[in-house]
Amino acid sequence: MKSIDPNQLPERENYKFLTGSIIPRPVAFVTTLSEKGVLNAAPFSYFNIVTANPPMISISVQRNNGEIKDTARNASVKKEFVVHISDEEYIHEINKTAKFLPPDESEMDLTNLTPIESEKVGVPAVKEAKIRMECVLEKVVALGEGPACDLLIGRVIQYHIREDLYEKGRIHAEKLAPVSRLAGNYYAKLGETFEIVRPK
Repeated sequence: MKSIDPNQLPERENYKFLTGSIIPRPVAFVTTLSEKGVLNAAPFSYFNIVTANPPMISISVQRNNGEIKDTARNASVKKEFVVHISDEEYIHEINKTAKFLPPDESEMDLTNLTPIESEKVGVPAVKEAKIRMECVLEKVVALGEGPACDLLIGRVIQYHIREDLYEKGRIHAEKLAPVSRLAGNYYAKLGETFEIVRPK
């Protein structure tokens, strides 16, 4: 087994090692609103559950040469955002929003996606998503030297899910058809699933 000290690797090599090892990663498609009312949209694969009681999720927004990105800035100022679960039906539209734009331009304008009003937050959501979560900002933590990223902790205050996906409190993963991120430009579909019962 090869041993590697991450302190001896440049940032790019650490990125490649982590994103090539920690796979698959769910992709959060996040919308935020700027102070001037510009709708920002961007995908993030540094995304996961924090806790179920209360329901909270985390999104790590990497900085660009120390510069805070629009998603983190908007969420910090407005204290709210919407997270959409990426799926096969609109992943190519989501990918268009990964393009870097200045804060006064909306990534949504690059897509054929449809903004819709949210119920409990002021940030518009995306109609095409099968699952979305309206969030208020619980906490933002700047981490790493520089800092390197802004970790957003969002408290979910409203779920939305397409009716045929949700039955008896369970979500049909196959119908959701989620997309996950691998390394580089590669993504993965759900694929084969299997069950392992936890020991009691």
